[in-house]
Amino acid sequence: MKQAIQLLLLALCLFALASCGAQKSAEPEPTEESPPPTAAPTAIPTAAPQPVRTPEPTPEPLLLPDEAERRLALMSPEEKAWQMMMLCSSEPGEVEQAAKSGAGGICLYAPSFAMKSKEEVAAMTEALQNAAPIPLLLAVDEEGGTVVRVSINPQLKQSPFAAPRYLYERGGWPLIESDAAVKSELLLSLGLNVNLAPVADTPLSWTNYIYPRCFSTDAEETADYVARVVRVMKAAGIGCTLKHFPGYGGSADTHTGQAYDDRPIEAFTEGDFLPFLAGIEAGADSVLVSHNIVACMDGERPASLSPEVHRILREDLGFEGVILCDDLEMDAIGMFTGGENAAVAAALSGNDLICCRDLEGSVRALTEAMESGLLPMEQVDASVLRILRWKVSLGLDIDP
Repeated sequence: MKQAIQLLLLALCLFALASCGAQKSAEPEPTEESPPPTAAPTAIPTAAPQPVRTPEPTPEPLLLPDEAERRLALMSPEEKAWQMMMLCSSEPGEVEQAAKSGAGGICLYAPSFAMKSKEEVAAMTEALQNAAPIPLLLAVDEEGGTVVRVSINPQLKQSPFAAPRYLYERGGWPLIESDAAVKSELLLSLGLNVNLAPVADTPLSWTNYIYPRCFSTDAEETADYVARVVRVMKAAGIGCTLKHFPGYGGSADTHTGQAYDDRPIEAFTEGDFLPFLAGIEAGADSVLVSHNIVACMDGERPASLSPEVHRILREDLGFEGVILCDDLEMDAIGMFTGGENAAVAAALSGNDLICCRDLEGSVRALTEAMESGLLPMEQVDASVLRILRWKVSLGLDIDP
């Protein structure tokens, strides 16, 4: 009996083993078409977020003083006053002394060129520059027509430069522009770096004093002329001057007496100002202010001594260059001041460069006005900076 039970248990064990084998063989074998299952990807740990740094603001670039500012910083009040002077003379002794003393410029007249060859004129201007502590603005009135200082000498040019209106009638704008280029080339070859031109006045009729020196009685035509000539002069590298602000119109000659203009302001804003605006937009270096009394702007003072006229030029017309007054030796100023030196009045009005002959008296008056506080040093510095920067733009080396 015991042996029978043991046989029964053995049979049950064999049956159980057979069943396990059958279940295991029922699982499908892996094939190429069924790739084995892959394990789930392990999560990659991420770094903790870092605080975002606000970038430092970029510092403003350091603006270094330009050449003119460096030279200005070395100048005394008296030296600044000298830079504001432009001698108007051809007397050799006065011219040489002005150069040695440090005048800002010299305007030469026909006697300085008479009977001289090109080589002799070039030697004269070179000697003046060599004598000057700061290079000079060497200027001349070479308008063409009735006002010529250089080309009247046949040794310097075979025939004098013609009036602009005459040129236009014979050759239009090409002849106007070629004439301006030839004129600039001649003056530069002689050592002259500024031509006090073009004339930007618009006369009222052919009977007016200024008419022979003007291009047209039409302001828009004159504006076109002025802009073209300024562009040619700028391209040539010679300094130019628009004159005579705010416009002569029908005024009398201020060389010989006082002149009055009683036209309304609209006559200027719609007429006389147009050529000046065109010249300013074309890049004119300087503007010369006349001595006529213009009632609608300042009925009490000549334009050259009027703060209001200079304000209009700076603010309303936007001119940022050098302002110079017409020659203070002209009768219109002598009659107005009673013969007293007008340099301080001219500076206070807004002129940067003062054209006159009494340089020593003018420098002394300006220096005393600076020292007393009557003439603010900030205004003087602004004027001298404009003059020095003009010189730099003309290629003059103002470094000590």
